[in-house]
Amino acid sequence: MQDGFMPVAGVDEAGRGPLAGPVVAGAVILDPARIPEGLNDSKQLTATRRDALYAEILATSDVSVASLSAGSIDRVNILRASLEAMRRAVASLPRTPRFVLVDGRDVPVGLACPGRALVKGDARSFSIAAASIVAKVTRDRMMQAAGISYPQYGFEQHAGYATRVHRAAISEHGPCPIHRITFSPFKTSA
Repeated sequence: MQDGFMPVAGVDEAGRGPLAGPVVAGAVILDPARIPEGLNDSKQLTATRRDALYAEILATSDVSVASLSAGSIDRVNILRASLEAMRRAVASLPRTPRFVLVDGRDVPVGLACPGRALVKGDARSFSIAAASIVAKVTRDRMMQAAGISYPQYGFEQHAGYATRVHRAAISEHGPCPIHRITFSPFKTSA
């Protein structure tokens, strides 16, 4: 903003590490006059605080979400899927940003404006922090719904991460359609 770029969008993803489910990206253009108080890296917030901030972000900001499925992740790899979800989230914003701040080391290819990657950006930029909250809450809710469809895996408890409970369910039931079969413990050496 100090360099004259308005509006600025922040973008972040949730779900790079799990064994199951989509990768979800959030893109947010904050209203500089209505920045929600307490924005921070979503992993540093309680679920209750994330949900409250999520509602406030949706009420005061331009927001977009995009996701890529486990099958897409298996086809292109998690890094490329994450970057593509981010690109789609930015492209779907109701206004085109003039600059994008991206959490991490890479800027998605194909943005309609310049962008800059910020390592630990969710702790350095309010826009990225807001995007991290949107992505995390959206993905958590998607995994809660997956828990209804696939109750034997307990997705609503661990969101697809490699917990002991999840690994035990995989051992007992094998993978389901939302598991990332290119991730260990599914992939096999050829």
